[in-house]
Amino acid sequence: MLSNGFQHTLDYAKQMDKEDTLRCYREEFYLKPNSIYMDGNSLGLLSKRAERTLLESLEDWKEHGIDGWTQGNHPWFFMAEKLGAKIAQLVGASPEEVIVTGSTTVNLHQLVATFYKPEGMRTKILADELTFPTDIYALQSQLRTHGYDPETDLIRVKSRDGRFLEEDDIIEAMTDDIAIIVLPTVLYRSGQILDMKRLTDEAHKRGIVIGFDGCHSIGAIPHSFSEWGVDFAYWCNYKHLNGGPGGVGGLYVNRKHFGTMPGLAGWFGSKKDKQFDMEHILTPAESAGAYQIGTPHVLSCAPLIGSLEMFIEAGIEKIREKSLKINQYLIDLIEHELKDMGFFIGTPREDVRRGGHVSLEHKEAARICKALKENGVIPDFRAPNIIRLAPVALYTSYAEIWEVVQILKKIMTEKQYEKFKNEREVVA
Repeated sequence: MLSNGFQHTLDYAKQMDKEDTLRCYREEFYLKPNSIYMDGNSLGLLSKRAERTLLESLEDWKEHGIDGWTQGNHPWFFMAEKLGAKIAQLVGASPEEVIVTGSTTVNLHQLVATFYKPEGMRTKILADELTFPTDIYALQSQLRTHGYDPETDLIRVKSRDGRFLEEDDIIEAMTDDIAIIVLPTVLYRSGQILDMKRLTDEAHKRGIVIGFDGCHSIGAIPHSFSEWGVDFAYWCNYKHLNGGPGGVGGLYVNRKHFGTMPGLAGWFGSKKDKQFDMEHILTPAESAGAYQIGTPHVLSCAPLIGSLEMFIEAGIEKIREKSLKINQYLIDLIEHELKDMGFFIGTPREDVRRGGHVSLEHKEAARICKALKENGVIPDFRAPNIIRLAPVALYTSYAEIWEVVQILKKIMTEKQYEKFKNEREVVA
């Protein structure tokens, strides 16, 4: 018997699958035979609904040509707004506060260009040393654009252990010279959830604008961006939301900032009834739509239409409930089956602090990941020593989790990993 009533038998896993209220969605996805997909936190699988809405959008193009902007199954002109309204239900925002547009890095550039307004002694940007590299590159670029030195003006909060961030340390770094704060909602390596409400409250007490990178939380955990007063957020839609490789990203802007001119202006940020007036003076949309730059990538938006249908039906609270349960099952099985094999679980144990994946550390991680793939398990490797395993609520079964841990045990017992080099592939 494991913690929280879990058991380590296959029969127990199968019973959990029978009781799973989301089990019907598993049939909605294209699951490769003889393979267990554990990398949904990097790229979610294709669903039949996403395929359907992509094909419908292709049909719109074929049937209507230019008139597809206003006709067909999914008219293109308002597609970004309609998708934004659906995602707003997942992030705790009003429909007007969310837009589907751009990519993670482009949206970060837009939001920092809009809200980073260095003045007087407030010139620095606050981030953290564990955040995803693209965020740091973008922030360094923005500082250079304003004539500041990233070496001195980009402050990165230190981690005490290389895995987690302490909110107390972040708050201590909110000094009088900070103009804007950009932090992850969920740390991409360890899966730690930051206390966004507390951090937002503390930033605002000090007159600092704060925003969050939601790439590793969108579709996996509930958010309450508007209630918390978060100034802005941005994310990709191809991980837990299963929007497709390189799919269009999303951003949130709190309505209190509506009317703030976009730092990077483009014609799709226009007020809809003014856009085709073709004036050389921008009349921005009175919503998050103002922070679009270019024409929506329609065929990259299209799969998200179908994918979001499932998230709205299932509800993010139920998705989170299963995610917590199946991740805890994975953790318990690892602790039970892989004792004394050199593994360390580098993910928070508390539900309130754990996102949608488990970070499994081992000195032979790269080799173990290759052995897992040879055994039909698709994991994710992050240098230097992390195996990320992501049970996805809509399509991962408890029986698969049981099997993954048994395969890991076999790999370690038989030392199957030793035939591989302990180095990452080109795409980890």
